[in-house]
Amino acid sequence: MLQLIKNASQTQGNQAIVADNQTYTYQHLLEASHGFASILLEQTTDLAEARVAFMVSPGFDYVRVQWGIWRAGGVAVPLCITYPLPSLEYVIDDTDAQIIVAGAEYAEVLAPLVTQKGLRFIVLTDVKDAALSPKKLPNISPSRRAMILYTSGTTNLPKGVVTTHRTIEAQVSTLVKAWEWSANDHILCVLPLHHVHGIINVISCALWSGATVEFLPSFSAEAVFGTFLQERINVFMAVPTIYFKLIAYWESLPKDQQQIISDNLSGFRLMVSGSAALPVSVMEKWKTISGHTLLERYGMTEIGMGISNPYHGERKAGYIGKPLPGVRVRLVDELNQVVKAGQPGEIQVKGKNVFLEYWQRPEATQKTFTEDGWFKTGDVAVVEKGYYRILGRDSIDIIKSGGYKISALEIEEVLRTHPAISDCSVVGIPNEEWGELVVAALMVKDPEIDLKSLNQWLRERMPAYKVPRHYKIIEELPRNAMGKVTKNDIKKLF
Repeated sequence: MLQLIKNASQTQGNQAIVADNQTYTYQHLLEASHGFASILLEQTTDLAEARVAFMVSPGFDYVRVQWGIWRAGGVAVPLCITYPLPSLEYVIDDTDAQIIVAGAEYAEVLAPLVTQKGLRFIVLTDVKDAALSPKKLPNISPSRRAMILYTSGTTNLPKGVVTTHRTIEAQVSTLVKAWEWSANDHILCVLPLHHVHGIINVISCALWSGATVEFLPSFSAEAVFGTFLQERINVFMAVPTIYFKLIAYWESLPKDQQQIISDNLSGFRLMVSGSAALPVSVMEKWKTISGHTLLERYGMTEIGMGISNPYHGERKAGYIGKPLPGVRVRLVDELNQVVKAGQPGEIQVKGKNVFLEYWQRPEATQKTFTEDGWFKTGDVAVVEKGYYRILGRDSIDIIKSGGYKISALEIEEVLRTHPAISDCSVVGIPNEEWGELVVAALMVKDPEIDLKSLNQWLRERMPAYKVPRHYKIIEELPRNAMGKVTKNDIKKLF
């Protein structure tokens, strides 16, 4: 029996999920996921790693479908509920999914695809679990494939990242221990559920621990704070963009309401930020509002979480922390030699948390591992006093200009401290003389900003070779579903 299911069967009376003004216990979840697994197994006794793609809104149905797929022996392929049809088709085709599951609100979107490809289609409103007597479920070994999640595709076509049940158990159990999860925790999920952050860090960690996950029908800063003020939530995880929106909303409120929210936030046990670099300015502002130093961590679809600031101990602004227990991390240069302390290098990771393979891409899988089995993340970092600091993604955040290697993230941090700039993104664009030129897209509070004065201001704070040569003022930075800025779109602006 899967460890997640085993744990749930020991906390059957606990509240597992709160969604759509209803509360579901672990017993409800176990029965409903068994019922859904039985529907999947109508024509067989074991799905035997068949891929099941599902497009279901966050909530109880999402979890019962995901658990049902796992319990029936299938591989869960969550579809992003905001993707356009070509992106959905890409994932369905790439995984060769033969069964498609849809919440009623997505049935119309997926129906033409399903008909065209002759796939089995399960619409949740059409199936009555209770009408089907629960089938005997297959025995699932930890080495089986469990899930395929797709990379953000910020630099090329998205790849399917395959994790086994053993991988997921390693990722979850490590975080449960490091962040001291317990059955007393109650977390609000505001993250998309086709990504490791929401699936592993929020839902799986909570349900592994006998804790409660609460879902919002849709995101708004007002709804998040409204839920917080009901005084059930004590753990919160989000991406920097969400914290940015919460801060802006809090600042728009009258002083007495600000105080009520701040008093409420101060009682939380844990607040985490990840999926994109946390601007120091956002971290500091949130601390002023909530009394919490956000716990920043580092992870990827391929490894779950690998590095984290400590639950107890100093959380350093601008740093991602230290390797999690059981996760081995090293920094290497272009020759794959381990670098000395204080020298930048690519982060490489080894451990039970690392994924199995890229789905049906043996060459890409081979290319991303070293000969001695380390996963090459493509992220560049430096270790300072034992803490890792990210300099950026080798392919896009490390700008090679005039013989220098420049971190785009470092320049962004400085730009965000300028009073007229609300957010920014720095990239390198090809240039014959310099190799790459440093350029910046800016979101500004003052449209009359003087760019010459801005350059002068920057030169007082960084070497001249790091100062951007060109700027574009834009209303919004382009972002993907996880709130990460899509830097290839920024490059196109220049």
